[in-house]
Amino acid sequence: MAESETPKPKPRPIVRLGIFIISHSFIVSVVCCTAGVLALLLLPVLAKNTYISENALMPGSANSMLSSQDVSEANRLMKDITGLNLKPAEAGIESPRLIAQYMLDLGAEVNYHKFHPQSNHFHPLHFFSSPDSEIIQDSLNCSSHGVSTVGIIRAPRGDGKEAIVLVTPYNSVNIDPADALSLGIAYSVFSLLARVTWLAKDIIWLAADSRYGEYAPVAAWLRDYHTSVFSGSGSLNAELCRESNILHKLEENPITERKISDVFRRAGTMAAALVIKVADGKEEVEDTLSIYAEASNGQMPNLDLINIVNYLAVHRQGLRVKVEKLWSLLDSKWLKVVGEIFEFLGNVAKSLNPQWKFGIPVSDYIEGTATLASSLYYQALGVPTGPHGAFRDYQVDAITLEISPRISLNNKARRNDFLLRGGRLIEGVIRSVNNLLEKFHQSFFLYLLTSPGKFVSVGVYMIAFALLIAPLPVIAASLYADANKSDSHLKKHKNTSYPALADDESSVTLNLGNGFTRQNKSLLYIYGELLFHYFHISSVKYPTAPQLLML
Repeated sequence: MAESETPKPKPRPIVRLGIFIISHSFIVSVVCCTAGVLALLLLPVLAKNTYISENALMPGSANSMLSSQDVSEANRLMKDITGLNLKPAEAGIESPRLIAQYMLDLGAEVNYHKFHPQSNHFHPLHFFSSPDSEIIQDSLNCSSHGVSTVGIIRAPRGDGKEAIVLVTPYNSVNIDPADALSLGIAYSVFSLLARVTWLAKDIIWLAADSRYGEYAPVAAWLRDYHTSVFSGSGSLNAELCRESNILHKLEENPITERKISDVFRRAGTMAAALVIKVADGKEEVEDTLSIYAEASNGQMPNLDLINIVNYLAVHRQGLRVKVEKLWSLLDSKWLKVVGEIFEFLGNVAKSLNPQWKFGIPVSDYIEGTATLASSLYYQALGVPTGPHGAFRDYQVDAITLEISPRISLNNKARRNDFLLRGGRLIEGVIRSVNNLLEKFHQSFFLYLLTSPGKFVSVGVYMIAFALLIAPLPVIAASLYADANKSDSHLKKHKNTSYPALADDESSVTLNLGNGFTRQNKSLLYIYGELLFHYFHISSVKYPTAPQLLML
């Protein structure tokens, strides 16, 4: 009497669901990819308005203190620095010296920072390694170097543990009006902060020599700032470059009797950094502020920093704020059709229920998609969009602010108003950061921008990302299941049809040890099967495993 077979336990629902998905992997992959693309196209529609999460920032809560006197001092610096009609070699010395003189006149602590250009300032794996790994010894020579000027104002209400950094890149050997204006804006703010009493964080002004690029001087200064080496900056390569040491030349003929420190000056932990640039945008219909936020490896600053800049620029200074976008998408016809579809669906939803706010105008959708695509591109590329990227390597929130005036920079009557508005914008941002009792942490670090005032949080765009990558493990599991099935089928077929091959293969496996895996054996069986069909032999002895290996 045959024994009754025990029924197999029924798999759990999640196991059955997994088996169903794996068995229909192609259909599931098509559905997931289609849904992922649709979710990406929906992101501009799902974008939310930005908001300031940290209450302590309080942007615009105080009236600006920047006056026309500060603007006059900035004009004087601009006039002096643009009037240096010197040779490039001499201009590279006189420009830092002139900026240092103006800093000393304000009572700041000043020092020079000598750096050497680097052939490659970005590595994809920089985020996972030490910043010191970027030093290139080949570039340490006496002929190629730059000198940045650093000024520090100590906060009267601070303890020296925190600092805010202002960076103004300029070409010391060829200063154009745009560079002079950026220096003027920074100096006007620096002169104001030198005499205020509410300052709680030290202010560092880095006039970065950008003759070899804007990124190199900032990265070099940050590397030395965070390196526990307290030797004088003037002794850098002193033995090798004694005759051509630019720092030695700067100190041989000082403009003022006050000696500039030879020691590398430091302040506290950096709370935030602002890179100030001016672009000659004559084509603009109004003064425009461009914000660049992407750093290396797709890192972004805290969203609150962008929010306070956007708020102060729009509501206080009347600037038009924009972020980078892919201009090729603005004229895309298919994108316009998609925007019209979403707008129509939004109108239908609104007619059914006025509280359903779905859909945006076509123009806003196209611009939002172009901005979103640009944000995705630069974050995926992993290359910083400006000198601010060097700060994120040290976990410092930083952005680049590029101001474009609507008229020529040579218009003197308009220049004072431009300096006043630009300086008050920087002053307002510094006031907000000065109010912080801790580092930026309340708002988002993972986000995508669709406009200066709208963003897509990580919880929203991860849905599209998950849908797009979901087919990868599904297809991998399906391939693995198919491989196991064919492996078991080949074993069964071998034991019933090729007994000689099975005996010889087992002996070869013992001789070879454990070097072959299950995949190697499956390939061996398939190879034997191919040879069998190739020779069309049904009655002769089949090739043994050693013979297969010899082939």
